[in-house]
Amino acid sequence: MKRITPLFCLLNFAFCFFITSCKKDSFITSEFAQLSITADTLKYDTVFTTAGSITKFFKIINENNQKLRLGKVKLMGGSTSAYKINVDGVATNEVTNLDIEANDSIYVFVSVTINPNAANLPFIVSDSILINYNGNNRYVQLQAYGQNANFLSNRLLTGNTVWTNNLPYVILGSIRIDTTATLTIQPGCKIYSHADAPFIVDGTLTVNGTKADPVTFSGDRLDEGYKDLPASWPGIYFRGSSKNNTLTYAVVKNAYQAIVTEKPSVNTNPKVILHQCIIDNAYDAGILAVNSSLQADNCLISNCGSNIILNYGGIYNFTHCTVAAYSTDFITHKNPMLSITNFTQQAGGTLTADLHAIFRNNIFWGDEGIVTNELSVIKQGANPFTVLFEKNMYRSAADPSNSTLTGNIRNADPAFDSINVTKNIFDFRITKNAASPAINAGTLTGFPKDLDDENRNIGLPDLGCYEKQ
Repeated sequence: MKRITPLFCLLNFAFCFFITSCKKDSFITSEFAQLSITADTLKYDTVFTTAGSITKFFKIINENNQKLRLGKVKLMGGSTSAYKINVDGVATNEVTNLDIEANDSIYVFVSVTINPNAANLPFIVSDSILINYNGNNRYVQLQAYGQNANFLSNRLLTGNTVWTNNLPYVILGSIRIDTTATLTIQPGCKIYSHADAPFIVDGTLTVNGTKADPVTFSGDRLDEGYKDLPASWPGIYFRGSSKNNTLTYAVVKNAYQAIVTEKPSVNTNPKVILHQCIIDNAYDAGILAVNSSLQADNCLISNCGSNIILNYGGIYNFTHCTVAAYSTDFITHKNPMLSITNFTQQAGGTLTADLHAIFRNNIFWGDEGIVTNELSVIKQGANPFTVLFEKNMYRSAADPSNSTLTGNIRNADPAFDSINVTKNIFDFRITKNAASPAINAGTLTGFPKDLDDENRNIGLPDLGCYEKQ
């Protein structure tokens, strides 16, 4: 019997290792080499001209046990393309003879900056990236929707200004309506604010949206993953000198604080009137009023960190509003939907102020969980303090204190048409369930149209911002 010596085993191992190493150091040249590309198309949602996009990427993966040489990775539009690429850490339009180690990969990063043109509507900007290897040509398609816009950077508006809906408005830095100025926004306008761009009103803001053509305020990141992100822009701020503001069919979404109004009105009119508006997905507060005055009717205020906060007194009137709060991927419903106080804390102690608030024909409803009482009314001091809840529906373990209550419905589900938190579906109408306790439960008011601009029941209107038709 032949003996296998240790020396023979060692030499055999070394030989196998050498052969394997040589194989890994060699290049696979077959046209059938296994190469994976993790995307066949990169798509960019609306990209404002000159503003630039997010950076997307794909990987080129060598799935072979040998090196693979890419003959070429090329941006087909070259230096005139709206797109820019970075291949394996190198910013370039074309790279040649790029090696990928066995069972390894490289990254290709892609961004796009679109030049302005004369188009009013979104337009498609396309290009492609060629990946050539072992006689094969493969392509990754690039597609972006460009949008021309009116860009306003750190702009102060003076006099009387009218915005038309020919192009969107992109706010960079901030925008401020001067003390004696008025900005009128026509139906269909879209206003996109950058993350550091508050919309400041020291004068007067008039929004003339319609049901068919609402005026939309949101952040300027419209790409997937960002377009529904709360706190993507600061919000609209009505400061001390602001007066006679009216927002009709305005949609204010994805702000940090959607509507902020501070200090009393300088005349007998409400400082801010919200008529048939939608406030949605504000991270901190949908409406924050500090010793101010605000009137809202037929409005939807939904899924905010705190839907309505009325601090340090003021004069408020909410009629036919739906205030709804459900936890989402971004915001946890952990605060009362409505919080009312007549005081504020300062270094010198507690300051109190007069407070008068009326709530008629509203719905306050959301998912169960952390919040026990959705309506919080707290009073301090001896200042005049009146809070009336008449013909409202709300979820709460107890009725709100410090309030006058007339004909309200507590802890009866309004039966909204469709709520699916997982799929981010929220339809707060009450049209599908004829037994909804919100139907015909209201009292007559001076608002004959609902948020859908449909007629309300002349006799007994429904609660909330939508009337069952």
